[in-house]
Amino acid sequence: MRASANSAVVIQYGSLLFMVRLSATRTLASIEHSEEQRALLRERAQIDNICSKMMQTDDMPETNELATFARVVEAKSISLAARELGVPRPTVGRRLARLEERLGVRLLRRSTRKMALTEAGALFYQRARSALASVMEARDAVQRADGAVRGLLRVSAPTMQGFRFGELIASFLLQHPEVRLELESTTRHVDLLAGGFDVAIRASTDLAPGLVARSLGKTRLLAVASPDYLASAPALRTVADLARHKCIVGYDRGEHPATHWPLIDRGRVRVEARFASNDISAMRECAVRGGGVAMLPEAAIFDDLESGALVPVLERKVGTVAVVAVVYAERAFVAPAIRAFVDAVVAWSKSNPIVRRLSARARSAL
Repeated sequence: MRASANSAVVIQYGSLLFMVRLSATRTLASIEHSEEQRALLRERAQIDNICSKMMQTDDMPETNELATFARVVEAKSISLAARELGVPRPTVGRRLARLEERLGVRLLRRSTRKMALTEAGALFYQRARSALASVMEARDAVQRADGAVRGLLRVSAPTMQGFRFGELIASFLLQHPEVRLELESTTRHVDLLAGGFDVAIRASTDLAPGLVARSLGKTRLLAVASPDYLASAPALRTVADLARHKCIVGYDRGEHPATHWPLIDRGRVRVEARFASNDISAMRECAVRGGGVAMLPEAAIFDDLESGALVPVLERKVGTVAVVAVVYAERAFVAPAIRAFVDAVVAWSKSNPIVRRLSARARSAL
């Protein structure tokens, strides 16, 4: 499998180097002799040196370096990329430094306030994404050759306490003893490719391009608060009244604090966050303890609603319905372990009484 994956990277990387060299040649042909030209000549010499070195040695970029670079470009932030990849910020910086050292060219111009791709970096990014996709397809093709369910499976999913999700995991591992499974609990919408994940479970009102989704059910997003908070807070009878309340907001697509909440009539209302988090558990706890009005998925608070610890507010005016789905990257070959796990999650959702009940409530709200 490693040989196939490395071959995919070599092919894509060779194509990348050709494009960088061609770009430098065209740029030189379009300008007059100047200091800029001399600088480009030096850069062209660097590129030629990279091409020669890579053809003669095995000093190829590692897959995690390519994935980290791609994630930084897409996140437009090293700190945000580090959070999405689940690694410390210095690790991202070291990976970028190693990658630029291997190539001998600057890929990113970084300052304290902004970050921009160099010309070589822009070309490298386009090819790096293709190389990463090829690596994943090469791995999947090898694993699919004999149809055996084996290998490492990386899954991203929100915490699902009370849903008996752990029973599904245990059953799946017993059924497939050659699978190793890593489960990261997070409410972030991780980038599967850049983050190295095979499968994710998420609730969303839309689906990112390049993903295949299998629906598990639906859940309402509700504005809720504790009775104690409502007893001491200003009246909350209209959407406009939200402007006078402390709001607890999540992160849009798990990336940045939400500034608006959805309305039943498909509009939006702007809210001011007193507390913003991509951790649903922290948001729920804050709301239960009287921290303010929160927008939360019913799936995360159904026990609190039944006990009265939280009560819906503006139920007929604020909120929406999200689709809960298991997603994986769209590609030519899907590894048997991915396919088996997705099938197991779908079967689990159909037999889970809580999932069925939440979906029924969401359908009645449509």
